Amino acid sequence: MKLQFKNILAVLAIAFTFTACSNDDDNTPTGEGSLKLEFDNVYKSADLAFNTAYTNTNGETVKVNKAKYIVSNIVLTKADGTTYTVPKSESYFIIDEATAASTLLTLPNIPAANYTKVSFGIGVDQEQFLLGADGQGNFLAQAQAAGMMWSWSAGYKFIAFEGTFTSSAVTTDATFMLHTGKTGTDYNYATVTLDLPENALVRTNITPQVHIMADLAQLIDGTNKINFADGAMVMGGAKLALVTANIANVFEAHHVHND
Repeated sequence: MKLQFKNILAVLAIAFTFTACSNDDDNTPTGEGSLKLEFDNVYKSADLAFNTAYTNTNGETVKVNKAKYIVSNIVLTKADGTTYTVPKSESYFIIDEATAASTLLTLPNIPAANYTKVSFGIGVDQEQFLLGADGQGNFLAQAQAAGMMWSWSAGYKFIAFEGTFTSSAVTTDATFMLHTGKTGTDYNYATVTLDLPENALVRTNITPQVHIMADLAQLIDGTNKINFADGAMVMGGAKLALVTANIANVFEAHHVHND
């Protein structure tokens, strides 16, 4: 009788173990899906609108008429701490406020998982640039068509932020241009890492959309203040280094749609 009871317990233990393993397997997503990154450009608390007057803390009134930047080298972090890197050949994009379709990136063939972070570069990394013109693939032509290059020898414009401004010293609209990129020995490439407010659940049947707010006012009115009255062509030198340092505070992962 005792032997029979022990046999029953053994069978139940095996069944429980099998069921537990099956449940664990069911809770681990498999396959691949897609993930969308939406870049929503704003100016402080307002939606960015071209040729609209915004006043900075330094007293300058700014009107933006161009806002473009290169997003590259996207890396996604899973809940278990491991990462998935989007292949380089599929990881260079130009966000252009004037072209709505460009602000929504769709990343295919993403391993199914729960993702907690996203990181990306602003600009084209030096490793990629050093591959030469022939090593850029189709992106070189895209950048040229979008006006996101000075020339091949001078390199890419990582950010093109342009418009007009007035100040107490400049009372009629004057042009400003802010371009980041390689200048002299400074490469000015920046990497941004964002914690997601909720997990992005990539599944074969779920395509999460991560809504990223890009406060472009932070470029000139962030931790480092840029006065255009002191020089409205910001394309190198100490001012450009200050702008590059401001990039860390431009982007915020605002919310995630898992549907």
